[in-house]
Amino acid sequence: MKPSSIPMSVPPRQFRIAFAGLLLVLTLAALDQNIVTTALPQIVADLGGLERLSWVVTAFMLTSTVSAPLYGKLSDLYGRRPLFVVAIVLFLVGSILCGLAQDMLQLIVFRGIEGLGAGGLITLTQIAVADLVGGLGRAKYQGFFTGVFALSSIAGPLLGGVLTETLSWRWIFYVNIPFGIPALVLILLGIPHTRRREHPPIDYSGAVLLTVGTTALLLVLSWAGTLYAWLSPPVLGLAATALVFLVVFLWNEHRHAEPLLPLRLFAGRIFRVGVATNALAQIGMFCAMLFMPLYFQVRFGAGPTLAGLMLTPLMGGVMLASVLGGRLVVATGRIKGLAVWGLGVSAVALGVLGVSAELRAPAAWLEGVLVFVGLGLGAAMPNLTTVIQNGVEPRDLGVATSANALFRSLGGAFGVALAGALVNAVLFARLGADGALALHTGGAAGSESLAHVLSAPAIAAYEAAVVVTFLAGAAVLGLGSLQCAFLPDHRIVAVPHTKPLPPAG
Repeated sequence: MKPSSIPMSVPPRQFRIAFAGLLLVLTLAALDQNIVTTALPQIVADLGGLERLSWVVTAFMLTSTVSAPLYGKLSDLYGRRPLFVVAIVLFLVGSILCGLAQDMLQLIVFRGIEGLGAGGLITLTQIAVADLVGGLGRAKYQGFFTGVFALSSIAGPLLGGVLTETLSWRWIFYVNIPFGIPALVLILLGIPHTRRREHPPIDYSGAVLLTVGTTALLLVLSWAGTLYAWLSPPVLGLAATALVFLVVFLWNEHRHAEPLLPLRLFAGRIFRVGVATNALAQIGMFCAMLFMPLYFQVRFGAGPTLAGLMLTPLMGGVMLASVLGGRLVVATGRIKGLAVWGLGVSAVALGVLGVSAELRAPAAWLEGVLVFVGLGLGAAMPNLTTVIQNGVEPRDLGVATSANALFRSLGGAFGVALAGALVNAVLFARLGADGALALHTGGAAGSESLAHVLSAPAIAAYEAAVVVTFLAGAAVLGLGSLQCAFLPDHRIVAVPHTKPLPPAG
């Protein structure tokens, strides 16, 4: 099937306007996830509050994650366009306030507001494109969105550094305004306004329970093993809070007439396996990638900027495979094989990367292996979203997509926590408690190159620790590939709206 023959629910010209707006708002939200990282030293120099610095990132992550299910459900009830307006306005207001912040506490609060908007932009973009095109088109255009995320992961820190050095760190927030306003206009022109005719009761209690429970769980995954020990009172208290609120949330969803997260979705094998596989993919990817720049610093003496740029082959592979994979689905109508093989290839490539790192292979070889890691992830991840969207009823499209986003975020947070725990375990085993603690509290993190300030035993310990995260990530992605094999092998047909698909004959 030619791309031009993909069924659309709006005229082609309106689709082009809508898709341009979707790409623009997604780019802004994706860039804002990590554009701030290179500006953090200058922010501390201007505002102080070093002890609260991590909250500049954590506040954005928390609010963007917990708000996703709310946007998904409310957009199912009241339409995508009004929720887009809310999300864009919150994002732009938060950006302006961040740029005007006069102390660290203000910046943290305003980053939270900005995250509330970004969570809607990311989720609603994936939902809206599923409204606009049929099953085959979803695979194609979700691939473009994955490419945007991959590009933003590289461009965000670089753009943040350029704006901070040439203008001010405040411009990493102000720059959203001249792009956000045109994006809002494009969304208003391109996204049709639809809503349910009935007015069901909103699940306010579920929203509160899920927000508190998810926030507590994310804080456990963010703080355990870093700020606090895993068995410390703060971590155990947060874990107990998460457990209680999430259990009560499930009870609430079972009895509510219009639940925030309908539990009947999990009765469907496509949704259940799809979100679980997506979560495993995020766990494996973050576990393997989190300390990859650290490995390049201690192994090859690269500075922080160069170490980040050395991930470009990985992200290039993701971008290429996400776009070509979508076109392959359009041509064949098949997704399952691409997802299974994509995760399998990335698992094998990560295993090769771990063995190669253990053997101290040259940088050029490792960069080549990273391309295959990216190709596998790019082939699988956008198509897992498409599988989920095509496996639910149209009335559940928003809540299913946002639930997938929530589990994906939780998977990423768990992957970060797993990587941190593995690295700490290896450092303690290699260097002892005193040696590992000295590394964590020392001043090497701000150096141009860690390899120039660490001792030989410390470098060897770091290398061994990161190799373990590579192999653990490979194992998790391999498990995801096996789990993905349990998806029904449906052939996607050219329909403009989501319907359950029959097995291919």
